[in-house]
Amino acid sequence: MKNIFYSLLFSFAIGAFAQNTKIIKGDKLNQKLAYIDAIKTYEKIVKKGFVNPEICEKIGDAYYFNANYKIAAEWYQKAFSLTTDLNPEYYYRYALTLKSIGQIEESDKYMSKYISLVPEQNRAQILKKENNYKEYIKQNSDRFELKTLSINSPNSDFGGSFFKDQLVFSTSRESKSIYKRTHSWTGLPFTSLFSGTINSDGLVSDAKKFAKTIDSKFNESTPVFTKDGNTVYFTRNNFIKGKKGQNAEGTVFLKIYRAQKNQKQEWDNITELPFNSDDFQVAHPALSPDEKTLYFASDRPGTLGKSDIYKVEIKPNGNFGEPENLGKTINTEGRETFPFISESGILYFASDGRPGLGGLDIFQVDINKIDKRNSVLNIGAPVNGTMDDFSFCINETTNRGFFTSNREGGEGNDDIYGFTQIKPIVYPCEQQLAGNVTDKQTNEILPGSEVTLFSKDNKVISTQISNDKGEFNFGYVDCNASFFIRASKTDYSTDEKDIQIPNYTGETKTTLAIEKTQIPIVPGTDLSKVFHIKEIYFDLDKYNIRKDAAIELAKILEVLLEYPTMKIAINSHTDSRQTHAYNIILSDNRAKSTRKWLIKQGISADRLTAKGYGETKLVNNCSDGVECTEEQHQANRRSEFIVISL
Repeated sequence: MKNIFYSLLFSFAIGAFAQNTKIIKGDKLNQKLAYIDAIKTYEKIVKKGFVNPEICEKIGDAYYFNANYKIAAEWYQKAFSLTTDLNPEYYYRYALTLKSIGQIEESDKYMSKYISLVPEQNRAQILKKENNYKEYIKQNSDRFELKTLSINSPNSDFGGSFFKDQLVFSTSRESKSIYKRTHSWTGLPFTSLFSGTINSDGLVSDAKKFAKTIDSKFNESTPVFTKDGNTVYFTRNNFIKGKKGQNAEGTVFLKIYRAQKNQKQEWDNITELPFNSDDFQVAHPALSPDEKTLYFASDRPGTLGKSDIYKVEIKPNGNFGEPENLGKTINTEGRETFPFISESGILYFASDGRPGLGGLDIFQVDINKIDKRNSVLNIGAPVNGTMDDFSFCINETTNRGFFTSNREGGEGNDDIYGFTQIKPIVYPCEQQLAGNVTDKQTNEILPGSEVTLFSKDNKVISTQISNDKGEFNFGYVDCNASFFIRASKTDYSTDEKDIQIPNYTGETKTTLAIEKTQIPIVPGTDLSKVFHIKEIYFDLDKYNIRKDAAIELAKILEVLLEYPTMKIAINSHTDSRQTHAYNIILSDNRAKSTRKWLIKQGISADRLTAKGYGETKLVNNCSDGVECTEEQHQANRRSEFIVISL
């Protein structure tokens, strides 16, 4: 709206409501208990030349999750220098860290690569286009066929309401009143109520003054009628019985009035509603289908934004209850205004506080499901456009209705348009996102873990603490969307998952398994489990330590150097293939070769024992004659590094 209807506070304005986890030091030690900080161990062994992409990723993640992007970028760069065959997620993270340190061109290169690797991911798709809400609006556009009405004038026409076979609307066109009523700010006449006949084709004709008894010196607008046609609620400036009301500053605000028909079928008994005030605005009434509730817009105390939608009970005796704000589900810090309730209980209203196409957009919500997620829906184009669109009303029997807009190409400042709804609105699906946090080694639940939900562009959406069952629940999230969930806990590493929400209603559950970074070491601890060493690899029938095996042994070496009195037993195991005698010899030689390598690195021989057990201690039933998969055999080929003493 381009005139006085845009201002909330201007005197006589009738359309005022038109619109960080940290790496924990691992130096705790007592007589029988020690802790290993895995990340620091990784950093130490890399400095000694024992490096692979996985270790670089782990260290990079440690700094990335602590927002130390400069160092994270250095570690990710090391990972990419070793191989480009990394999980696509690391292309994304590296791109973000590069961008954060000003390497925009390099960042764009890795981000483009990420998009090409996972074009099906929702996040990758969003990176190539604008905000998600535009897609939803597009999905719900073209549901209406619009009609231009001949009743519009060169001034302002807005706020239509059904009354029998008529459309009653507000207009600032010149009238034949004895008053020369023009607004000092705009030079336009004050608004009056006019009516026109709704024809069978949905157009409106024969516009004329609606009711002289309602007309005053100032503005009247936005009426709503009871079904029997005997009561009307309407908006007017603070003026009744020939007297103008104003606040202490001399501003004449808007109020809602009620009029009823007398025996002569004239509108009479005009009274203002008891929840009006000289100190704030109350405007744009709407009736619930059962006519027991009146909805309206106001900036009364307690309003969340510039104007909010309220409701108030209409009691059987005609009195009113206390006005109730519809709350944050509906109202924002912007303007919510021009409510209308359809016969099926759909509340339509205008808002500039929600994502839309521009200015005020029209939204809808089922009044019985206001608090449900995704309940407030933009009704889409072409009703909504780049300008202000408001004052929507619809007859659900005929699927025809009217709305007001100040879009280009109209007759005046504001114009009323007719429409036919040709298809229903598409409701978004709903998914709940929940899960739990566990210990990666023991599978025990981890209460008190911090769980954070991130958007696809790495913005924090919500953070919560897992309950006594290790559970978290982020409630409803968008379907067909990508998120990150990150879990952390003191003395534990951080785990993050890329979550793709399906495009149907339901529940998405996930488990975040985090592992201790400071791991208790006692006699009997198997260091191979601490560092996830399943097997020390040797070439076939050989005992020389391969390069990849040396990286794994470097982890054990670092622990032995950190705890110079620690003694360990090196145990080597094979699967059941080959003969029992062959496997005993092979495993024993490999255990001794491992011991020899550690001694060569400076570990005293009296701190190390080595023994091969062949196939005598299988961890499953894959013994001779039993058919097993390669993975099952692999589980039996393992090396153990058992702490004997500290």
